[in-house]
Amino acid sequence: MKTIKYVVAATFAAMLAGCAGQKQTNTIGIDLANMDTTVAAGQDFYEYACGNWMKSHPLTAEYSRYGSFEVLDENNRKQLRELIEGLASKQNEPGSLAQKIGDVYNLAMDSVTLNQQGAEPIKEELQQIAAMKDKSEIVPMITQLLNQGVGSYFSSFVYADPKNSDVNMFQLNQGGINLGEKEYYLDNDSATINIRENYKKYIVKLFTLVGCSDAEATQKMNDVMEIETAIAKESFDAVQQRDPEANYHKMAYADFKKQFAGFDWDAYVKGLGIKTEIADLNVSQLEPIKEVVRLINTLPVSKHIAYLQFNLIDAAASCLSDDFVNARFDFYGKVLSGRQELSPRWKRAVSAVNGMLGEAVGQMYVEKYFPAAAKERMVKLVKNLQTALGERIDAQDWMSDSTKLVAKEKLATFHVKVGYPDTWKDYSNLDIKKDSYWANNCRASKWALDDNYSRLGKPVDKEEWLMTPQTVNAYYNPSTNEICFPAGILQYPFFDMNADDAFNYGAIGVVIGHEMTHGFDDQGRQFDKNGNLRDWWAPGDAERFNERVKVMADFFSNIEVLPGLKANGQLTLGENIADHGGLSVSYLAFKNATKDAPLATESGLTPEQRFFLAYANVWAANVRDEEIRSRTKSDPHSLGRWRVNGALPHIDAWYEAFNITPNDPLYIAPENRVKVW
Repeated sequence: MKTIKYVVAATFAAMLAGCAGQKQTNTIGIDLANMDTTVAAGQDFYEYACGNWMKSHPLTAEYSRYGSFEVLDENNRKQLRELIEGLASKQNEPGSLAQKIGDVYNLAMDSVTLNQQGAEPIKEELQQIAAMKDKSEIVPMITQLLNQGVGSYFSSFVYADPKNSDVNMFQLNQGGINLGEKEYYLDNDSATINIRENYKKYIVKLFTLVGCSDAEATQKMNDVMEIETAIAKESFDAVQQRDPEANYHKMAYADFKKQFAGFDWDAYVKGLGIKTEIADLNVSQLEPIKEVVRLINTLPVSKHIAYLQFNLIDAAASCLSDDFVNARFDFYGKVLSGRQELSPRWKRAVSAVNGMLGEAVGQMYVEKYFPAAAKERMVKLVKNLQTALGERIDAQDWMSDSTKLVAKEKLATFHVKVGYPDTWKDYSNLDIKKDSYWANNCRASKWALDDNYSRLGKPVDKEEWLMTPQTVNAYYNPSTNEICFPAGILQYPFFDMNADDAFNYGAIGVVIGHEMTHGFDDQGRQFDKNGNLRDWWAPGDAERFNERVKVMADFFSNIEVLPGLKANGQLTLGENIADHGGLSVSYLAFKNATKDAPLATESGLTPEQRFFLAYANVWAANVRDEEIRSRTKSDPHSLGRWRVNGALPHIDAWYEAFNITPNDPLYIAPENRVKVW
């Protein structure tokens, strides 16, 4: 779930781009054609390892970045398209998964009907919002829209209590700003001002598309910006949201209603269909929720009408006629990420089916495309990485013995998920009808909302997957102390059944080590083996840990990603720690696995060199400047270039493998390198 921020922050990729090609049949797994050997390894390892791949894979108009994640996504989409269209072309039994999958796809593909309908699918809701006369009508409208998948002022969800991980708890989280990050509303550099002005134009455009005059649309835009800017001012920034303790405010529901009086919380809970009594809850961020209550009680209802109408139109735009779709793409696609061309309709239709019926599609995908042997080899690799991480924990001279003991207990209790879930989601209560694409999107959102809120008062389901099997990514979840590797990522260039250990430990091995290290990064280390947020470190150990990782935060904060724009080392700290740990742990596991039968030099490359080349090949990418700027503001992952050129200079074995000397630009003196995990 998007709202479970600590899980999202611990994903491997956040869909960042990388380097890929066709699956290799040689035993080393490395495609030598990717390399640009005119560049010295110590000068720019990123270009040395993947420079020719980037030259031969220029960005097309459809993409803001292109690399291995996109290559695998493209391949997966084609495979899913074949499976989905096979169902969509038939008459299927009403109520069956085949009927639901086929009908969603056909509705998304039916451009003629969509363009005939225009704004009609949301007309009734727009009128209902416009009819509000009193502030008492705002909360019921918030929940009515939320039941259709339209968020607004803040978000709510049910998930594990961060300090009692076996118990599902009702939680509130900041929201209500459609640009995602508060800086878009508050910063005044030229690039941010340009984005903000284009966002205003986009708001005006949507209101004119539903029939507003230019003057009325402009007034509504001003109302929307007033509310979103006010919420943004009180919201946590991306770095603040990474602090688990600062985002935990558990309180009794009765006390909560007193503290946040002026908002009908009972009506809100009732409107969401929650029947289980809420005894207590967690308010992740207090300030933005207080600001929402103030806004509802002080601003004219007309401003809230404009704000809620915009949230509805914006949410529905991709499910309406082409003029809405294009208006949305012109801002979110072109302005924010630099894309020049909308993806073909069939790709968007496949994504829609994935979004509504993800595990149903995933079940078909796994049955046809995921070999059992891949899962078996992954399980073995994970065990080897666990052993290596245990050795790395023992080797930390800054950590006390008592903390090492508890850390190894946490490591031993990792819940490992590979490929696909043992139990699939039941979509029998989700009705898919042939009325409109948007109406089905609403029903799917309502199904997902009900599924989430129904967990209140029940034990946490620790077998649930937070990604579908076809996803090209991986994650660590601190609340369940689990690492998950969906089938989608177990493909070249991450994983190759025909390649040797140098390749697989350098690629998927680092992915495994990365996710394991999240259990001990600046966030994950605050959760114990049972997934509870508590301090289990001996006195002084946390301070020594923080001193060491500050070296990393400062190093990445000094990287200039665009002229005048530096990376945010605090925002990316957890992912950078995980990359560092993943490299260190996987390299040790690789050496352990081959110590009795060392690999030979192949194609002029030693096994150690091939390990680091396999890692670098994962991250090569062509990325537009707009996307770089957007990711730097919001993404907890460093850009691919710096996951190579920023991470490897802190790994001693890399220096030995490529004979890096103090004369090389990437060289960092040993005393200035990160020393953790």
